[in-house]
Amino acid sequence: MRRIVNADAAPAAIGPYSHANVIGELVFTSGQLGLDPATGKLADGIEAQTDQALKNLAAVLEASGSSLDRVLKATVFLCDMGAFAAANAVYARYFSGGSLPSRSAVEVSGLPMGALIEIEVVAAV
Repeated sequence: MRRIVNADAAPAAIGPYSHANVIGELVFTSGQLGLDPATGKLADGIEAQTDQALKNLAAVLEASGSSLDRVLKATVFLCDMGAFAAANAVYARYFSGGSLPSRSAVEVSGLPMGALIEIEVVAAV
């Protein structure tokens, strides 16, 4: 059975989707932008947006019965691959040590609301 998750501590969905779906022992999140859940506004700059996107993912994972340390796969969407090093430095603060998730990072032509980065994950519950 599938369980739909919408996290109160994450920004409300900006479209017809849920924050996550839990199926069996896995949680599949929707992509999270660097939106402040209190204001609905994007943080300033790639570092701040990356940090906020990961905080939003942590909230979604917690509501799903998981956490960032249980992430198996991350997909990072960047509007400018030139911002990869800056985003990666923030990402590394959240994911380090011996059990790093698999990751893909791709450049895209645009993201919702003019965001600079979007991150989605698959994690164990």
